[in-house]
Amino acid sequence: MRFRFCGDLDCPDWVLAEISTLAKISSVKLKLICAQVLRDLLGEAIEYEKILKLTSDAKLESGDVKATIAVLGFILSSAAKHNVDSESLSSELQQLGLPKEHASGLCRSYEEKQSSLQDSLRACSLRLSQLGSVSWRVDYTLSSSELQEVNEPLVHLNFNMRDGEHGRTATIPMALSADKFRVLLAELKQAQALMNTLL
Repeated sequence: MRFRFCGDLDCPDWVLAEISTLAKISSVKLKLICAQVLRDLLGEAIEYEKILKLTSDAKLESGDVKATIAVLGFILSSAAKHNVDSESLSSELQQLGLPKEHASGLCRSYEEKQSSLQDSLRACSLRLSQLGSVSWRVDYTLSSSELQEVNEPLVHLNFNMRDGEHGRTATIPMALSADKFRVLLAELKQAQALMNTLL
């Protein structure tokens, strides 16, 4: 069976398996857990201890709590990606076996944050690594132990990259001959000119 919040794909089996776990939690507590999951999807810190307290009376194990967070994150982000309205989402969740009051609470949380969730997902989509800075130096080798006379410049570049997805930084060192550096520079100028035509 196909569900709209999964797009053109069948709903993954692990999502179907976790719907029964969601039903063990009261509808009010599920709505509060959804608020925490939405915070996480919007880039804010999730309060895992609060979720543990909310799920304590359902007697869920740690793995079940993590699976609950994962399935809610999948449902909410997939619905936002495919621009599913809350009424359709509620109907589809009920078809999967989630009680009506649970689906309604989840969908109210989704409806409140749908546009900001879509904006956040749009900002993260196709996010590539970003160039933070470049440092360089040129060494001019006059001779080496292998050759009497070299007389060749060597360009050392350090690219400081920021990972678009995780925000970590990494330095990528590179050493180029003068000819290779000229080729790199020409290709970077071509890429910049092409990007300027697209903006």
